[in-house]
Amino acid sequence: SGLKEVRAVIAKAANQNLFSVKTPILFIDEIHRFNKGQQDALLGAVEDGTIVLIGATTENPSFEVNSPLLSRCQVFVLKELSVNNLDLLLKKVIESDKILKERNIIFKEKEALFRYSGGDARKLLNLIEIVITNNNTNPLEITNQLVKDSLQENISIYDKNGEQHYDIISAFIKSIRGSDPNAAVYWLARMLKGGEDPLFIARRMVILAAEDIGLANPNALLLAQSTFSAVQQIGLPEGRIPLSECAIYLATSQKSNSAYLAIDNATTLVEEMGDLSVPLHIRNAPTKLMKDLGYHDGYKYAHDYPKHFVDLEFLPEEIKGRKLYEPADNKREEELRIRMREYWKKYDY
Repeated sequence: SGLKEVRAVIAKAANQNLFSVKTPILFIDEIHRFNKGQQDALLGAVEDGTIVLIGATTENPSFEVNSPLLSRCQVFVLKELSVNNLDLLLKKVIESDKILKERNIIFKEKEALFRYSGGDARKLLNLIEIVITNNNTNPLEITNQLVKDSLQENISIYDKNGEQHYDIISAFIKSIRGSDPNAAVYWLARMLKGGEDPLFIARRMVILAAEDIGLANPNALLLAQSTFSAVQQIGLPEGRIPLSECAIYLATSQKSNSAYLAIDNATTLVEEMGDLSVPLHIRNAPTKLMKDLGYHDGYKYAHDYPKHFVDLEFLPEEIKGRKLYEPADNKREEELRIRMREYWKKYDY
């Protein structure tokens, strides 16, 4: 459906409401495939109650659904089926399927079936069909190894939502972190060939640029963000080129996780110490009462001092002098260490 169809169905719903008919439900499957204009067209009708909108998506709505629309909706996360659910389904299909109930099937092991199905009933049914179709022995004893062998013979598995999805993106990220551009582009090609969402790959590279390269090369984050925008604009197949460029750049860049460790250290400190008071001298003082209470008193404007630096305490009294950022061992952060050592002697850089 396009924008024209969206507007038409909303108009139809509005006309129905004139006759006090119960508010209709508009169900949109794969709502993440709607572009910004199509999603925006839904806003007014959702807000004024012309329709009850239900959208289904297999993607993260925080990334794929416009913020204004998402803020007017309640998000329900549908979890994967449990092993007990899958086991019940497996018993039911073996007992009720016309063909399968004629076979003497013995389940010696089920772990691989459940693992590769990833909590999805349809995948489980497809898996059992593949295993049984390719093995004509009678009785048929199903083991974990038989399941793995059957899958390898039939398909080069890449499931966007299954185990391979997580294994291959993990291999891709670890290859970049380990500075291996050859492995990085190989796993990139595997994901693209398997139908992975290119924006998912681009998002992961944005995260990696900040987490694993960080201050060793801040341009990496800029390139990763530009890659995300480029892929969003041009799509596939051309989008594979900026993805490859970015993966190679990130893999061959110097690495540092100092920013990642610093925010983790700070978060741990916040959890340990709770909400400590902001020192009076760095509080804002927009009113006379606040000034009378000492807000902003003693603050020194850094730009009024040599090298635009003033030795002032910015942390709460209870944790003053606590060092949370430790420069990593790379050229750029060694320069930062020297600068910090000159300015912040209390932090022991």
